[in-house]
Amino acid sequence: MTTAQIDRESRQELESRGYSRRQIGRIAALLGAGAVMTQVARPAFAQQSAKAMVGAVRIGSNECWTGPFPAGVEAAAKIAAVGNWYEPDDEHAKLTAAVAQVEGVPAECVMAWPGSSDPLNRSVITFCSPERGLVTANPTYEQSWATAAWLGVKPDRVPLTKDYRHDVKAMLAANPKAGLYYICSPNNPTGTLTPIEDIEWLIANKPADSVVLVDEAYIHFAGTPSAAKLAGTRNDVIVMRTFSKLFGMAGMRLGLTIAHPDLYKKMMRYDGQQVSFMLPMTAVACGTASLVLADQIAARRDQMNAVREETFAHLKKRKIPYIPSHANMFMVDWGKGKNPKDMQAKFGAEGIQIGRSWDAYPTMSRVTVGSAEDMQKFRVALDKILMG
Repeated sequence: MTTAQIDRESRQELESRGYSRRQIGRIAALLGAGAVMTQVARPAFAQQSAKAMVGAVRIGSNECWTGPFPAGVEAAAKIAAVGNWYEPDDEHAKLTAAVAQVEGVPAECVMAWPGSSDPLNRSVITFCSPERGLVTANPTYEQSWATAAWLGVKPDRVPLTKDYRHDVKAMLAANPKAGLYYICSPNNPTGTLTPIEDIEWLIANKPADSVVLVDEAYIHFAGTPSAAKLAGTRNDVIVMRTFSKLFGMAGMRLGLTIAHPDLYKKMMRYDGQQVSFMLPMTAVACGTASLVLADQIAARRDQMNAVREETFAHLKKRKIPYIPSHANMFMVDWGKGKNPKDMQAKFGAEGIQIGRSWDAYPTMSRVTVGSAEDMQKFRVALDKILMG
């Protein structure tokens, strides 16, 4: 996609918000993917999700320890047989209806995407500008930072509170005129929650024309109140979800957003709805079949919680500090003077691939909660490393 492919009215709208011609060219490149991914998405992905170590215990990228639910696999296999059709039987509408039913929101507020990167990038493009910045927590999921840097948009990164919540009052104070406030709850990498009451406070006190984006990629692991109904009843809130986590569909690339249709009109005006319609039907069918499995979702969450708490008990026994988490990852603190990269290498030598660190917490590593067997191997490797 080139600048010329953004229509004149949309280019004028971007210029009115302070974007230069060069920045508009970068927006066109980002929305059109292509070579720009080598400069934005690929380095960010490499930073966030290291290349898998073949044969290792993979507990570094927040992937689910198991595959999709069997009902989802069955639905995907069934629709693969009619893969000669772009959309065999109104699959988009079925997914939208399932989300609307489960979340209690209007169907017109639901949009599906090939993962979550595109809607996150679009939100920065649409609601931020050189004059209206981005505000996030620090640490948090970094994709919005990379997009803002690429576009020349000022990001404000606000430390989490002492109990690791988003400090919404400090976020507003950091930039009272920001275009977009990004909240990840449960937060990546800490796995900690920001109460819905704090999110409501930010919505009530932010500028009327700014937007709050709530990333709920890990909400199913937490089983806590969602901001979905806020997004379904307002025109200044977006909730973002992914099927990559609890649903075990990371490789199938399916995400969704819940937002007022007016926000979608703004987000999609630069290139239409092409991306949202370019979804693999196998992923759509799998997601639709999986969303409604409330009992199986709860059982998978309980299984993860039990393994995570067993691991916490072991860390506590070894007197290793960690951040209590409500998701399938946690931050473990190796202590002053310890280098997380060295710890990564030591675990790697034991066939265990753990996650990395964030600049806000330079002595900590993120560890994904895997299967019971995975975490048993993690604990054995940990004890060996501590003894060495």
